[in-house]
Amino acid sequence: MNSPDAIEPSNNLTEPAIAVNNLSYSQDGNASATAVAQQTLARSSQAVVVLLVDDQPIVAESIRRLLASEPDIQFHYCGDVQKVIPTAIQLAPTIILQDLVMPDADGLMLVKFFRANPALSKIPVVILSTKDEATAKAEAFAHGANDYLVKLPDPIELVARIRYHSAAYVNLLKGEEADRTLAYNKELEQRVDDRTAELQQTLKNLKQTQAQMVHNEKMSSLGQLVAGIAHEINNPINFIYGNIKHVKAYVNDLSEMVRLYQEHYSEPVLPILEKSASIDIEFINQDLPKLLISLDTGVERIRNLVLGLRNFARHDESPVKAIDIHEGIDSTLLILKHKIDDIEIVKDYGDLPLVECCASQINQVFMNILANAADALDEAREVGKQPQPKITIRTAKQESDQITIELSDNGIGIPPEVQQLIFDPFFTTKIVGEGTGLGLSISHQIVVDKHKGKLDCISAIGNGTTFRIELPTSFQIEQDS
Repeated sequence: MNSPDAIEPSNNLTEPAIAVNNLSYSQDGNASATAVAQQTLARSSQAVVVLLVDDQPIVAESIRRLLASEPDIQFHYCGDVQKVIPTAIQLAPTIILQDLVMPDADGLMLVKFFRANPALSKIPVVILSTKDEATAKAEAFAHGANDYLVKLPDPIELVARIRYHSAAYVNLLKGEEADRTLAYNKELEQRVDDRTAELQQTLKNLKQTQAQMVHNEKMSSLGQLVAGIAHEINNPINFIYGNIKHVKAYVNDLSEMVRLYQEHYSEPVLPILEKSASIDIEFINQDLPKLLISLDTGVERIRNLVLGLRNFARHDESPVKAIDIHEGIDSTLLILKHKIDDIEIVKDYGDLPLVECCASQINQVFMNILANAADALDEAREVGKQPQPKITIRTAKQESDQITIELSDNGIGIPPEVQQLIFDPFFTTKIVGEGTGLGLSISHQIVVDKHKGKLDCISAIGNGTTFRIELPTSFQIEQDS
């Protein structure tokens, strides 16, 4: 046990002086409070540190002797009230014993200052006073004292109270430390959770970007392939188309020549009669014009198909161009003809202006939505819920330089819980191998992110589905932030 550390008391100590002294040590109160608590907890959990504040050294010596038989109790003494606050912060006592009546200060006011200082506010304060009146005790408790003993107390009682209050104070600090540790651990866990979620989102975005890059590369390759095929088909078809009119003229001339021979040489020689009978010249004269008409129709269809392929791919055009939206829809329908051949297509086209956009990307959106509509109608037909499949396409000019395109089917509709997910990457209701779950996600990205438009799904079970596209007529170039 330490010997009493006697400090010469100062004279003329007034209440304002204590207040000024207290404020000078409370500017960094939180830091001091943490330091005091850490110093207390760093000691042995059994260590008891007593600080006596009294103006009489003889009292300090008496208390020291009362505690001399307790080796785990460290005793310190401060007789100068002006030095109490810094001394207490430096020592970090587990209990403060304080006189109530001192010539240089009001003991009750000193208790209030202990309680006002963040570093010392929780340290137990036990009043040691010669006053035994109940009112004095009540007033001390009202000012923040934890206990009250009359000088000089019984040694057993004094030690018991010192140990009790010190243990309670240390346990309080341990509890607060545990709470801080728990809060810090929770904060760390939250940071880990946040970081994990961030990494998961980054991984998801990376996978999505990778899949979109692969998909875009496929679409780019498909565009090149389609453009190449269209070019290769277009050249010979143009030859055929350009020569058909000459073939028609030649056939007409030959038919007229045969008619004239028959008219002026009504009795041809035997070889001509035999050949005429074997080839059925009359049937040829009737069927050949029909064949030429059929050939002309077929060539025209191939030319339209080639034009549709080129319009759909638009591989050789600039990325952003003012286009006819209806032309893009029609070319997409032409590409999907094998898939929608038995579906009724209703076109309700409005009077649209040319729209600045990435044509191949917008055509890709039409392709994704119309292909999904065809699949939905096939599904409805398989379950017997839609014997007359139909796709309706409506376009309209809106105010404020906007156009709308509505692609509707009369299929079985989309459940509400699925509608919330249809634009999510990799979400699909199709079996493995039949869908990647990227079509609508990429369509949403093209319309909303790339073209600053809107893409909404309106659907109800049993009432079909409508995808509503809203596009600005002018392409908005993204500004670098």
